Amino acid sequence: MNMKRIAIFASGAGTNAARIIERFTDHKTVQVALIVSNKPTAGVLSIAAAHHIDTLLIEREQFFKGDGYVALLQEKKIDWIVLAGFLWKIPDTLLRHYKGYILNIHPALLPAFGGKGMYGDRVHEAVLAAKVSESGITIHYVDEEYDHGATVFQADCPVLPNDTADTLAARIHALEHQHYPRVIEELICR
Repeated sequence: MNMKRIAIFASGAGTNAARIIERFTDHKTVQVALIVSNKPTAGVLSIAAAHHIDTLLIEREQFFKGDGYVALLQEKKIDWIVLAGFLWKIPDTLLRHYKGYILNIHPALLPAFGGKGMYGDRVHEAVLAAKVSESGITIHYVDEEYDHGATVFQADCPVLPNDTADTLAARIHALEHQHYPRVIEELICR
């Protein structure tokens, strides 16, 4: 089996990216080959450096109005794109080239609490305001709409009466770290 190469797109601290990198360190068939970020100060870039993984800092104009970095991703022989806290919408050029090979994780049970602007604490605050009894994570394929592509996996956790956005986020992060690397592996290696 050929080595499958992943590009992780991330905008933040990179805790999910770190778990994914750990999962595939010395893996027989999957390699994290590139970390892509739109923020020069993103913590994920330090994680990439510590693991000697190539990085790419992308620029808005080329991402949305250029080729979406498709040529560079092809040059690096990227097979899959994994979004891990990446806040820009994926442009059509990238979606067309990697159709069915772009995954995202969302910190709620989609279709609830998804869509444009729904990320991080905004999601947890909306969940708390709605007074629902459970939240969770959704791993899904990426399509032309925010948080819309076909669901691959969901896991839930209770929303407790005394929860804050931070306490709920901690349980959601635990689910993300537990499941995202495993689900990625199952999809790529099937």
